[in-house]
Amino acid sequence: MSEQQLLSRITIDPEICHGKPCIRGLRYPVESILEYLSGGDTVEDLLSEFPDLQADDIYACLSFASRSLKACSPRLALA
Repeated sequence: MSEQQLLSRITIDPEICHGKPCIRGLRYPVESILEYLSGGDTVEDLLSEFPDLQADDIYACLSFASRSLKACSPRLALA
């Protein structure tokens, strides 16, 4: 799946999770998925915990984070 196809899985809707980027309009914020991953959960862990997610949803979160970091200074994220 191309990066653009992955990124199309990330939606921003002011009516869902206060406008935070989410997966496919569901109430799974990208931020939460990234926190699970950084805490040591695997893609398989997340898929078993949240059966309505797909592996490409997790990869979309990673792609979104990567693209977001390219848009700003990494130093700001560490401040």
